[in-house]
Amino acid sequence: MRRILLFSIIILSISGITALNSGCANIIPPTGGDRDSLPPLLLKVTPPDSSKGFNTKTITFTFDEYIDQLQDISKNLIVSPMYSVMPVIEPKLKTLTVKIKDTLEPNTTYYFNFGDAIKDINEGNVLHNFSYIFTTGNSFDTLQLSGKVVSAETGGIDSTLIVMLYRNSEDSALTRENPRYITKVDGKGNFRFQYLPGGTFYLYAIKDEGGSKRYFGKSLFAFADSAVEIKPGAAPVTLYAFEEEKDQLPSSIINFTGGNRPGAKPDERRLRFSTNLSANSQDLLGSFNLNFEQPLRNFDSTKLQLSTDSAFNPTPASWQMDSLRKKLILKINWKESTLYHLILDKDFADDSSGKKLLKTDTISFITRKQADYGSLKISFTNIDLSKNPVLQFSQGGQVIKTFPLISTELNQPLFNPGEYELSILYDANKNGRWDTGKFFEGRKQPELVKQLNKKITVRSNWDNEFEITL
Repeated sequence: MRRILLFSIIILSISGITALNSGCANIIPPTGGDRDSLPPLLLKVTPPDSSKGFNTKTITFTFDEYIDQLQDISKNLIVSPMYSVMPVIEPKLKTLTVKIKDTLEPNTTYYFNFGDAIKDINEGNVLHNFSYIFTTGNSFDTLQLSGKVVSAETGGIDSTLIVMLYRNSEDSALTRENPRYITKVDGKGNFRFQYLPGGTFYLYAIKDEGGSKRYFGKSLFAFADSAVEIKPGAAPVTLYAFEEEKDQLPSSIINFTGGNRPGAKPDERRLRFSTNLSANSQDLLGSFNLNFEQPLRNFDSTKLQLSTDSAFNPTPASWQMDSLRKKLILKINWKESTLYHLILDKDFADDSSGKKLLKTDTISFITRKQADYGSLKISFTNIDLSKNPVLQFSQGGQVIKTFPLISTELNQPLFNPGEYELSILYDANKNGRWDTGKFFEGRKQPELVKQLNKKITVRSNWDNEFEITL
């Protein structure tokens, strides 16, 4: 009996102590340790890296942890010289096997760069720019070529481009042959070829969205004016990328509702148009545009009437039509803070399918105030006016305004407020706009744009003055 009583007292005591120690604390399960943040580590490769006299067709890499399926291997893997048949890459558990399908060339250095294709299976830690090199001869090619690719139109960078070296000097090689060597552009626009042999090459860059490594005149592209000599101490090369053919889309056409009134139901019999008004407000510095869904067949400007008073007395106006016959442009000296009415007679125009307005229509809008704008003065130092510079104002990567510079100072009494990026177009043919290049027809380089790496903020109802040194 005493033993039973003593045993009960011990059990109750332990229970009390446990309850006292636990209090109201949450029970936290073991965390399992810190999260793995390290990429796979190479333990062994057969044949070893930097092998000479290489004569096998299989390379086996062994890592310290399980690796995942390779990510976009066709885009990530770079093999130099360029392969004719893609190697077979097989990840399995902790190993990665490369099976070479091409015939290896004698006395040639081969360089494999896996980019960001390799990562561990648990945490997805990427092994960046993992590389492997071997030579089929007794020594390695050690020469390099570096440079940069810049957008000729904007002066900016496109990090999705690849850079290519060809032995063949003919233009047609770009449409029917693989490049000899390829490399990628980094986030700053720079590129670097490694393990090159000496000799004469032809240098290009391309936005290779289809993966063909070919150029047919319809993608972002760049070329060096002359052959490059691969030799010790070769100077860096800058390439200027451009598009030969660009889509010609009508501007300011967003939604054709059959008229200018929001929410109007479309009528298939009605001439459909839109305007470039913003919140029914007209920019004092811009034109008023009527944009049409289809090209106009006939147009009578006498059947468009602009007025500024309640009596609808006509205000003189002159209309222009763009070359595609899909836009009518009205340019006048706008009066500030003024209500305008534009009366469109039902017979003022018909489009290529014979559609007209079903009845006379009226568009009313008000112009902005001068106080909505700021004055702008920019003074330049070290600018070369002999190169026909054109100052470009951009927002969101799009050029908004351009001004040919005929002196070292730009003055604009009215300028739309906002934040702008500045660039200089060197306008070789003096037409006031950027002109693209052509490769297959005369190897013409594009006109160049230089970013000024300076943003300015124009404030409304303010004298905005800036000084820029080039």
